Amino acid sequence: MELTNAIVKKPGKSMVDGISKSNLGKPDYEKAVIQHNNYIKALEKAGLEVTVLEAEEDYPDSVFVEDPAIVTSDFAVITNPGADSRKGETEAIESAIKEFYSVDNIHRIESPATLDGGDIIQVNNILYAGISDRTNTAGVEQLSEIAGNYGYKTFGIEIENMLHLKSGASYIGDDTVLITGMFLGRPEFLKYNQIILGDSEDYAANSVRVNDYLIIPSGYPMVKKKLEAAGFKLITLDVSEFRKLDGGLSCLSLRF
Repeated sequence: MELTNAIVKKPGKSMVDGISKSNLGKPDYEKAVIQHNNYIKALEKAGLEVTVLEAEEDYPDSVFVEDPAIVTSDFAVITNPGADSRKGETEAIESAIKEFYSVDNIHRIESPATLDGGDIIQVNNILYAGISDRTNTAGVEQLSEIAGNYGYKTFGIEIENMLHLKSGASYIGDDTVLITGMFLGRPEFLKYNQIILGDSEDYAANSVRVNDYLIIPSGYPMVKKKLEAAGFKLITLDVSEFRKLDGGLSCLSLRF
């Protein structure tokens, strides 16, 4: 399916106070702005028209627009983020999404259910939903009910020792998944071709397929080599400042 649009949000200066379990230090705001601009250029190179939302300083993590929403070609879901400090991010994202989806096709995850978009991997009309610290079973059940009305199937996957499902796995098109060792042997992914990353490469599991291109984080030459050998056309980007907030490439946009 050809993607045509993306929604991103500028990083705010408050991002230095974002949630993080990493030991990489605080992000450099000026560097983050440059990296974010390069990210937008990469999306445009891949053929997307990018809607850029202004920063929200009240929400330090709001640059990660993937979490407050899920977008498909048929419907959108406004989530209920698992981190209390992020729940207010949904308002601006919903306003942006209304420019592209009819009201009838925009749905909500309601408390006590929680769900982060970073826990969702879409493969055509299948949704794999990570059950994590941010996404609970009730959130997956609500998503399954919503998606089922559009002919989609949802499968919950319990995860440990990572923030989101997409922290350790990505669907990169061509019936292929990019996975860390944690997901080796998982029945949900056995039907796909698997490109397996070593422990030192696990951050690269969060890569983004956008039309003809696969966008990957820079600094992983062996991953780059594997993907090129598999025939993928690559764009590499430095997202070091977002990694300091436990964020990756997919976190920075909604693509549809």
